[in-house]
Amino acid sequence: MAMLVWVMVGLAVWHFTVFLPDDFYGGIVGAFVGACLGSVIFGIIVNAGSIPGESGTDFITGVEGVVGAVLGLGVTWWLGKRQIAQQAATAS
Repeated sequence: MAMLVWVMVGLAVWHFTVFLPDDFYGGIVGAFVGACLGSVIFGIIVNAGSIPGESGTDFITGVEGVVGAVLGLGVTWWLGKRQIAQQAATAS
């Protein structure tokens, strides 16, 4: 059940990237992948490698998903900016 919460929270946070410049690695699809994978990976790390079931899912599970999604978006943003800088350096 926690996996569902993490993916849905990652998806919800991803929707706010429409307000940001499209500098993500892979564009908006890369941002989607970064948000969903970030929330799931962070949730698994926080829970010591396990995925809580229905009785172990609470409000904190959603907060874990938000933090992971933001971290995943940050990584894809950083990779995208790095790629843009490399393309600009090779073009000149």
